[in-house]
Amino acid sequence: MKTKIQFYCTECGNETPKWQGKCSACGAWNTIVERPTEPKKKSGAISMRSTRIAINRPKPLEEVETTTELRFETGMCELDRVLGGGAVKGSLVLVGGAPGIGKSTLMLQICDNLCRFATVLYVSGEESERQIKLRAERLHIRNQGLYLLSETNLENILDAVHEQKPDILIVDSIQTLYNGELTTAPGSVGQVKDCTMALMQVAKGEGITVFVIGHVNKEGSIAGPKVLEHMVDCVLYFEGDQNLNYRILRAAKNRFGATNEIGVFEMEDIGLSEVPNPSEMLLDGRPKNTPGTCVTCVMEGVRPVLAEVQALIAPTSFNVPRRTSNGFDFNRVNLLLAVLEKRGGLMVSTCDAYINVIGGLFLDEPAADLAMVIALASSFRDKPVPGDLAAVGEVGLTGELRSVSALGQRLSEVRRLGFTKCLVPTRNTGKLIEPEGLQLIHVHNIREALAVLQ
Repeated sequence: MKTKIQFYCTECGNETPKWQGKCSACGAWNTIVERPTEPKKKSGAISMRSTRIAINRPKPLEEVETTTELRFETGMCELDRVLGGGAVKGSLVLVGGAPGIGKSTLMLQICDNLCRFATVLYVSGEESERQIKLRAERLHIRNQGLYLLSETNLENILDAVHEQKPDILIVDSIQTLYNGELTTAPGSVGQVKDCTMALMQVAKGEGITVFVIGHVNKEGSIAGPKVLEHMVDCVLYFEGDQNLNYRILRAAKNRFGATNEIGVFEMEDIGLSEVPNPSEMLLDGRPKNTPGTCVTCVMEGVRPVLAEVQALIAPTSFNVPRRTSNGFDFNRVNLLLAVLEKRGGLMVSTCDAYINVIGGLFLDEPAADLAMVIALASSFRDKPVPGDLAAVGEVGLTGELRSVSALGQRLSEVRRLGFTKCLVPTRNTGKLIEPEGLQLIHVHNIREALAVLQ
């Protein structure tokens, strides 16, 4: 019997009738590969659902309870903030991040508080029970209520869940699990989707809160099919430079809360510690009387955070100037450079420009535009910005400064950190109350803002 061949995309799993250079689903190039057609088998998630979990019956709308979801605190305020006030019973949370960033450490640390009122089953497909035990002792994790299991077979894990009946299940990681009823290798598209579906059925059917750790690919997104993020209730990304001690946790998706909150942690010898005041951390070690740096205030959810923007302008030796941006949108940087030359009168088109945001933050808010322009002009003129000056405002293409939201909260945070002057758009004047001890400098456009540096 002749073996049939099928083609599929290694990035998104999309099947195609023939080979093609570009995937029609995700747009990736050179990701179509061929494989022999396998006989269709019953999905492990569906077969186990029929034997292990009771079938839900349709309910009339008036009989559906409208009580609020049951939340519980994880013991780490920064994590609770990102989750929307705490973890929700029966939810499926996906935690992603680069290798060694601290995902397993974070999950093991919350077990210290969760074990006080719940039973936790920690399943690891990458470490043995002894390795987890040694790390738990280093993190001072109590043993009561915490059960460890080193297993990669999905069926064995579900057997342990139904036997132990834990309140919380932690899986590290989803790429190591496999369903024996499928012939594909662990970590493949089919295995990751099937294992995640089985865990989702456990979470929804039995009310178990499930935390799943996932690896990220070179683009920075969760490895595996993109549909994986649509299956879970919450997607958290653990970010940060491994050369630095600080880590940032942010939500890319949250069905039970907002997605614009961040949590800040510091990696220490005994694990992760919370940073309740990120502004002081981000401004720690800020240079004084140095050109090319300016402080702004951005809103991360309902929390105002001060960030230091650095810029370096240097004459170029090439025909095309070089532009590099870290922590700021590259296209936005090019736009601000054009506005600075056209409306501000500074010839930056013949210079290389390097942009950096200290602390690993990514500023995607227009309120940071004015600080970026001030930092660029300061570096171009080689004249430092006053150390007690901050800048908040959006820059338009005509060089005008536009109003920003929550300016009162931003100014309060600016004053609390010891700044005495702040550049703000004039259009916010009528609604604004000046904090005591903070002088507001109202400017209409970037020319007036640059005049402050002279």
